[in-house]
Amino acid sequence: MAAARWKYINIAIEERIAVLTISRPPVNALSVKLVTELQQATDHLAEDDSSVVVVCSGQPHFSAGADLKERAAMDDTEAARMVTNVRNCFQSIAELPQPSIAAVNGAAIGGGAELALACDLRIMSDNVRFGLSEVSLGIIPGAGGTQRLPRLIGAGRALDLIYTGRIIDARECLILGLADRLVTNGRLHDSALALATEMAANAPLALRAAKRAVREGMEAAIAEGLAIEGSAYDSLIGTADRIEGLAAFKEKRSPRWKGE
Repeated sequence: MAAARWKYINIAIEERIAVLTISRPPVNALSVKLVTELQQATDHLAEDDSSVVVVCSGQPHFSAGADLKERAAMDDTEAARMVTNVRNCFQSIAELPQPSIAAVNGAAIGGGAELALACDLRIMSDNVRFGLSEVSLGIIPGAGGTQRLPRLIGAGRALDLIYTGRIIDARECLILGLADRLVTNGRLHDSALALATEMAANAPLALRAAKRAVREGMEAAIAEGLAIEGSAYDSLIGTADRIEGLAAFKEKRSPRWKGE
């Protein structure tokens, strides 16, 4: 599938890695137009068999959250619809069949933090400011934050951040487990691509099956989770890539994956 371009979203695909970049200066505020484009871009990637890993990034900031000026002009119905659209968009990102990496720099606040949480892994630069500050505006995180954050770092730590609306730095993100890797700002892009490249060297169908097993299994009791794992494993047994993996191991060479 060819690379695509929208006004605020760009997708570039190279070496089986799709880099989705948000660019709505100065802080990538989540406007109606941006969220609409992000949903379209996510739908585009979900159908893209040429990309094995997705990297989600933002320039010059990851995202400072909702466009509050736009939101203030909405009536109650419009505001509720907007939040629903953002929540659905981020759920679509979470449900991408490909593993996803959030390359987080600068502000990741409110909806921006929730976007990062929707990705499978988060690499953060040392200049990150992260927080769910919605209670200071008389609302709560409404795009997955109240659900994904406690699942990631535990209820107590999540409630600390949600109840206070605190903005934390990159180091605390790493300590809490919000950041899987922490790098200097100048190395963020290269570090995210390096991790994506390492992941993309593996069998595409196996990566997708592993993601499905982990994500669906985490929401289930252990017995059901094991059944989900078994189903995901069984789906790979008849694939050409499984045969290729065994042949490459026997012949002591790199596998040539076909995604079949």
